[in-house]
Amino acid sequence: MATLFAVLTVEFSLEGNDNLKAKRRVANSLKQKVRNKFNVAVAEIETENCLTRLRLAVVSLSNSEQHLRSRLDKCCSMMEAVCPEEMTYSEVEVYAVD
Repeated sequence: MATLFAVLTVEFSLEGNDNLKAKRRVANSLKQKVRNKFNVAVAEIETENCLTRLRLAVVSLSNSEQHLRSRLDKCCSMMEAVCPEEMTYSEVEVYAVD
């Protein structure tokens, strides 16, 4: 059975944010909650230099695509529910590891 990994990419709009400290507070809070609940890897990507956008990548491994999609869909829903900022983008991509 092939090993699969999935990447959930989410983006939040941080309207009215004008400093890095506030952005990091939102990012760190989300990352810690997601890691604790779902045991996944989380990192900020592509928006490090932008104060009004936050893009996170969440990665998980499994041998079942259904399990991966379910886990990351639940992760996305939880992030949207706990974050006061507006989620503007989300996408799940699944890849096979040879």
